[in-house]
Amino acid sequence: SAVLQARCYSHGSQESDEEFDARWVTYFNKPDIDAWELRKGINTLVGYDLVPEPKIIDAALRACRRLNDFASAVRILEVVKDKAGPHKEIYPYVIQELRPTLSELGISTPEELGLDKA
Repeated sequence: SAVLQARCYSHGSQESDEEFDARWVTYFNKPDIDAWELRKGINTLVGYDLVPEPKIIDAALRACRRLNDFASAVRILEVVKDKAGPHKEIYPYVIQELRPTLSELGISTPEELGLDKA
C-alpha cells in the first residue's frame, strides 16, 4: 500500500491517521451535506500538506453525486493530481483505488475529459 500521508503538528493533541481519515469520511458522508459544506471540506483538505486517502476522496465524490455537482467531483480529482506533486505514482494509485466508485457514479477523470491537455 502506498504511503500517502505525512502530517506535522505544532501543538495540540495528536490525531492518528485513522482518526483523521474517519473524521473526514464522516464529514463527507453526512446525508444532508450541502454545497457550501462540500466546498468548505474540500478547501480545508486542500490546505493540508497531504494527499487524502482514497476512502476520503470516495466519500467526497459520493457527496458530489448526492448534490449532482459533477464539476466539483472532477475538480477533486484535479486537486489530488496536483497535491501528489512530483510523486508520480500517487495519482495513478488513487485513480486505481477509486475506479469502481468512478464507474458506479458515472464520474470521468480529468484525463478522460481531455482536461489534462488544456
